[in-house]
Amino acid sequence: MGYILVTGGAGYIGSHVVKDLLKRGYEVVVLDNLEKGHKKAILSKYFENIDLKDKEKVKEVFNKYKIDAVMHFAALSTVGESMQNPGKYYENNILGGLNLLESMKDFEVKYFIFSSTAAVYGEPKIIPIPEEHPKNPTNVYGSSKLMFEEILNWYDKLFGIKYISLRYFNAAGADMEGELGEDHRPETHLIPIVLKTALKQREYVEIYGTDYPTPDGTCIRDYIHVSDLSKAHILALEALLNGMNSEVFNLGNSRGYSVKEVIKTAENVVGEKIPIKEAPRRPGDPAILIASSDKIKKELQWEPDFPDLETMILSAWNWMKNHPFGYSE
Repeated sequence: MGYILVTGGAGYIGSHVVKDLLKRGYEVVVLDNLEKGHKKAILSKYFENIDLKDKEKVKEVFNKYKIDAVMHFAALSTVGESMQNPGKYYENNILGGLNLLESMKDFEVKYFIFSSTAAVYGEPKIIPIPEEHPKNPTNVYGSSKLMFEEILNWYDKLFGIKYISLRYFNAAGADMEGELGEDHRPETHLIPIVLKTALKQREYVEIYGTDYPTPDGTCIRDYIHVSDLSKAHILALEALLNGMNSEVFNLGNSRGYSVKEVIKTAENVVGEKIPIKEAPRRPGDPAILIASSDKIKKELQWEPDFPDLETMILSAWNWMKNHPFGYSE
């Protein structure tokens, strides 16, 4: 058995997948430029500090290690920034991925797991969103991921590179052993923002819009524990290694949680009131986003181990209390 190459393996989701791969006995090479990732989150002894946009450096990695499969997490993923700087997102998310695929073609590596996004669907017409839902991204981030899925489709047809693309919304929580957690700069995810407010690192949580057509007027989103995401990526990898054809799966929780529900649950976990401030809606924020996981449950027997919001928030809180300044301590 050769190596599994994990791009973005110093990032939030990638680092959790690396940990779980190592536990299962795989040899793992982490590729990360550390622009968003953290050196302290890298658990593999094989690490290449490389930018995927550098085609020759990517090729050198394939030359150095016998790679059996690629798991691709390295991407820019902030929706707002993607709308202000589209060129940066297309260059990073598409060109970087293309350089990987070209090296895979040259070195005859046949298996690719893609960390995609449910943002490829855009404004949902059906809730929960099934895989065959029309694709109409409302932001550049979602568009860049959808374009790369198209590219994967052609590299399968032309060169036999089999892929599984996993589309999901909001990763949440932290490693249950407390070793890894969520540390973005700047932080844009709701749960860590709420918990940073509980730690007095922020004055309040801003709620963008309280007049949505939802039970409490705030947006409803799909949260999934990062360890459950990791499990799904590894099930997908093993399915490909065992001969499965290229596939696309959504990953979601069977229900969504509103912004107010997240804050209330966090208050129960931390045992105190968390200050909020109501603000106007943000343009382009749909009222409800929930992805259906029926297909992956049926075809890969995936089941989330930590589906409840309280466990997600508690695991994140445990990590954050011990790492109040993230990995930088």
